Amino acid sequence: MKIYFRLLSFAKPIEKFAIPYIIATLIAIFFNTALFTLIGPLLETLFTGSSSTTRNIDTSDAFFDPVGKYNEYVNYMIQTEGKIYTLKIVCITIVVVVILANLFRYLSQRYMEDLRVHTLLNLRRTVFNNVMDLNVGFFNNERKGDIISKVASDVQIVQFTVTNTLQVVFKEPAQLLFYIAILLSISVKLTLFSLLVIPVAGLIISKIVKRLKQQTNQSHESFAKMLGFLDEALSGIKIVKAFNATGRTKERFNEENKFYSYLNRKIARRQQLASPVSQTLGVIVVAGIVLYGGMLILNGQGDLTPAKFLVYIATFSQVMQPVKAISDSFSGIHSGITAGERVLALIDTKPAFSDKPGARQVETFDKALRLEHVTFGYGDKIVLDDISLEIRKGQTVALVGPSGGGKSTLMDLIPRFHEPISGTLYLDDQPYGDLNTESIRAQMGIVNQDSFLFNDSIYNNIAYGKPGATEQEVVRAAEIANAHEFILNTEEGYHTNVGDRGNKLSGGQRQRICIARAVLANPPIMLLDEATSALDTESERLVQDALNNLMKNRTCVIIAHRLSTIQHADKIAVIEKGKIVEAGNHTELLAQNGLYKRLISMQAFND
Repeated sequence: MKIYFRLLSFAKPIEKFAIPYIIATLIAIFFNTALFTLIGPLLETLFTGSSSTTRNIDTSDAFFDPVGKYNEYVNYMIQTEGKIYTLKIVCITIVVVVILANLFRYLSQRYMEDLRVHTLLNLRRTVFNNVMDLNVGFFNNERKGDIISKVASDVQIVQFTVTNTLQVVFKEPAQLLFYIAILLSISVKLTLFSLLVIPVAGLIISKIVKRLKQQTNQSHESFAKMLGFLDEALSGIKIVKAFNATGRTKERFNEENKFYSYLNRKIARRQQLASPVSQTLGVIVVAGIVLYGGMLILNGQGDLTPAKFLVYIATFSQVMQPVKAISDSFSGIHSGITAGERVLALIDTKPAFSDKPGARQVETFDKALRLEHVTFGYGDKIVLDDISLEIRKGQTVALVGPSGGGKSTLMDLIPRFHEPISGTLYLDDQPYGDLNTESIRAQMGIVNQDSFLFNDSIYNNIAYGKPGATEQEVVRAAEIANAHEFILNTEEGYHTNVGDRGNKLSGGQRQRICIARAVLANPPIMLLDEATSALDTESERLVQDALNNLMKNRTCVIIAHRLSTIQHADKIAVIEKGKIVEAGNHTELLAQNGLYKRLISMQAFND
């Protein structure tokens, strides 16, 4: 229940929807129940013989008996106004009651749907916002398909569970109580006998749905795996085709698909078993009621009339509907609570680090960026060990070294994608821990080897870092990045859609769009991670020219494998096995005759 009430908190302000829902539901239940009490009077009107004695309405009986009172009133009308007139009145009453019952049922469903949509809106927004606030390191350890499953599928299940449970908790019990009140008013003995089916049905159904929670949890996890397989297959479709792995990929997906289908089949069978069990028990009890009540009438025992008995049977047949709805909901609640646990686990995931209260905003970059004795690792594996490095304003600092040495990790520490295990990073002598992270990143622009573009227009991709940019600013940024000419040659110019991850453009074109994005943001510090490594010679030349334009009058930290890129750097840090083993400019490092000189001779700076 603790999980359910946490999920229910996302429906706030719940009273805005719940109060109108309760009022409309109670009125709908009242008229729906009244409909069955009108069956007796209708039968009385059609089949009761005329009587010469006029009966007055009996108001002396204090026992709650709305059916009896209404029957007496109908008899009175028959004897005073005649059967045809009374039949008209009863039929008009039935029509009015049906209209009112359905009108208020529609209103109650409308309010509940508003609550459902409101809950989904709040829950999905909370989940997505929390995911976006998590640090980059979280996504290195999680399957993207699992996150997508929680944000999309699980949230959908949860919102239906929250609202359906509210209906089960309020509407069905309220309807059941109204029916039972009518049954008791007709015959206490029959009602006590007939209600034995409810606890029996509840016990049997609880046994049926006992294992649903475990199975639904497995089902959610299996669905998340399938989404992960799908995402990988679509993202790496060229690799799949190139290595003739289509068959293996299909088989891998199909195995998980079969397991997911198997689980859903087992869950559905258990869910579907609850309804026929409750219905069968209901029919058995109805048969017993017909036998017992019929014998009372035929033997002339008690005051049960045929009309009342028919009303009783009709009403009791409806009792099983809320009982059935309650029993059916148990399986849905199990599924929803399981999905809710997964969603709440994602909501409860806290960032590995966050800004401390009162963190200062970085307005400018005036002096230097400095790392002092920084150590960082993933779990027990140390990636950077006691790194100290100063990057002064206006300098170009290159990071070189063998693959896997920690260059990209060091680059990721600068915009505070990760927090070091020990040591401190400073921006203008202010420790990162005292600064607002977003304001730190606002001082930096990043161009990665993976030139990621959003499925949007070229214009919007360039303006991503500066949404309010004018068209002239966007064009100027594209010109600096050597992108303006090829953009004009595309189908719709700057409004051409680049496709998923920019797949409608070549690698060099994508990279130049990324550089234009960084140019437009106009940060004082640029971080360039292997920005030209995956390009052909011509594209590399164009991109390198764009990078040279980008680096003018800026502080730059670059990872590169080309001698032409790094030899003019003010400082070069050679990183091997997480440590800076050499530092200096190109000439100084060559004179040391160490690792840097060997790397230069091999021309193999790959990260």
